[in-house]
Amino acid sequence: MGAMTSTKDRILYASAELFRRKGYTGTGLKEVTTQAQAPFGSLYHHFPGGKEQLGEDVIRVSGAFFLQLFVFIADEAPDVVTAVQDFFRGAGETLVATDYEDACPIAVIALEVASTNETLRVATADVFTSWLDEAATRFVAAGIPAARARELALSFLSALEGAFILCRALRSTEPMAAAGAAAASEVRAALTTVA
Repeated sequence: MGAMTSTKDRILYASAELFRRKGYTGTGLKEVTTQAQAPFGSLYHHFPGGKEQLGEDVIRVSGAFFLQLFVFIADEAPDVVTAVQDFFRGAGETLVATDYEDACPIAVIALEVASTNETLRVATADVFTSWLDEAATRFVAAGIPAARARELALSFLSALEGAFILCRALRSTEPMAAAGAAAASEVRAALTTVA
């Protein structure tokens, strides 16, 4: 059983990497199994629904991973403004470290399939909703009213995802730095209004 789980994890990880770099439609299943060093038949063993099931699982597993990353960063920060700054800074550092290939796999898939594949659209929406809920919860815990916290969460996530796109196209972290500064400033202003 351990080997099967290991093979499944390798397939999920390889798929996430390939989807992030090449997109969902640009990634072939043979390419996935080759990168995962897994027999082709194992893909259908673990993902009987084929590429769509694989895509949905990658979205949900990756989404949960990035949610936990945000939770870790937020828990380590002394306050919510610092958490926002640290998250954007970390995103910029990751882009540089991966030569601008390691952007958000959820956004890549959402842009590609939101109008054509309802299963994958729903999966991306569920992930984004979990991220928005966590950010809003953090903002409320810092003393920001719920309606304003939701707006801040939407602004935060929109700025982050937009910055990923611009950073990749420009091959510069300047958009991520600007988006992070704006998001932190917006949160700081919301806290000042409450105080």
